[in-house]
Amino acid sequence: EEVEGAGIPSASRKIASLSSPLRAIIRLRRRYRVQKKGRLHLQLPRDKSAEIVHTRLLQRQLSLSRTGMYSPSMSFFNQTSFESSQYFTFDTSVEQYAMKKCRRKKSRRKSRMVLYPDKTKRYLPTEEKSKAKRCLFLLMAIIFFQILNAIENLDDNLQKYDLDGLEKTMHREVFGQKAAVESIVELLKDYLATHIHNKPLVISLNGPTGVGKSHVGWLLAKHFRSVMDNDFVLQYFVMHHCPSGVAPLTCEIDLSKKISDMVTRAEIEEKTPLFILDEVELMSPVLLDTLSRFFEPNQTNEFLNAIYILISNIGGGEITRFVIQNESAELLHQHRGAEELLSIVQPVLRNVHPLWKTADIIPFVLLEKTHVISCFLEQMRREGLYPDQKHIEHLANQLSYYTTGDKQYSRNGCKQVVAKVNLQ
Repeated sequence: EEVEGAGIPSASRKIASLSSPLRAIIRLRRRYRVQKKGRLHLQLPRDKSAEIVHTRLLQRQLSLSRTGMYSPSMSFFNQTSFESSQYFTFDTSVEQYAMKKCRRKKSRRKSRMVLYPDKTKRYLPTEEKSKAKRCLFLLMAIIFFQILNAIENLDDNLQKYDLDGLEKTMHREVFGQKAAVESIVELLKDYLATHIHNKPLVISLNGPTGVGKSHVGWLLAKHFRSVMDNDFVLQYFVMHHCPSGVAPLTCEIDLSKKISDMVTRAEIEEKTPLFILDEVELMSPVLLDTLSRFFEPNQTNEFLNAIYILISNIGGGEITRFVIQNESAELLHQHRGAEELLSIVQPVLRNVHPLWKTADIIPFVLLEKTHVISCFLEQMRREGLYPDQKHIEHLANQLSYYTTGDKQYSRNGCKQVVAKVNLQ
């Protein structure tokens, strides 16, 4: 023990005798080993070859031999330090490799911090087309072609009935009833545009005597007979088909049979029958009840495709008073005047029978003296007579008129024109 204790001071004296640069190198090596132990533990890579391991051992022996040159105590110190740090070396390639490996791990960790997870795709998914959109486009195309087909059928039906020619004829031969003619043609165009309806078309022509109601019925019958067969047009005159001596029940059975037969035949040939019923004010309540059943909307299809023209003098007195009180027929051409006149006539007709609730009422107004003169001119042309203006005015003056202000309205319209011309 004394020998060992005596050896320690001698070793310390030898270390103290070393130069200061060597001591500084030793301190730096110690500090470097402590820091390196705390930060990372180096391991030799497994994939290194035997030659690399052999070179590392040679480098270690050289380092040990260099330290042994100074003193045996120094070699002992270094040997113990190498036992604690078996893989220490001054080779910078190993240290650089470890640092690069550490940096690579850190960079990999940073690179993993991305917006999307590793298993997800880093591009937008392809947008899938919805089948509902395709169905919607197909439905829109089908509706478009159906509308186009309906428009073409509408044009075909209107051309088949030649309603434009009918309108020109009525404007040329019916005097003083421009608004009434336009209303009739408009209703016919709307109804005849298609063959499928939810109710029959019922038009009621009402007004005083001689204003052109029966003449319009005659023009309608003539026109539809020319565009269709004669079998699909019926003109029913109450005084002729149902005289006063015949029982109302017999007239009711006869009228029902005629309407049913014509409607059935027209449905087979896809045509619209026309029924012109004149002198409706003379019909018995039984006949009016029969007609009202045909006018109802809840029927079979063949009875819904039919046109009924009702001609009567009911409401003629109210129309006459309205025209005379306003002192101007121009009011009737205005929308406000037509609505006011219609509001007067409708309650009168509905009080007579409920069938007028489903009818489109068209009032015919009084004719002026100029219209009566036009009736004389037209009748003379039909009879082949030379139209003398002075002679026509003389015949027109023989008729009776309502005088209101500067205008004269015929009491009987053009009803006596035919008789006056035939007497000449």
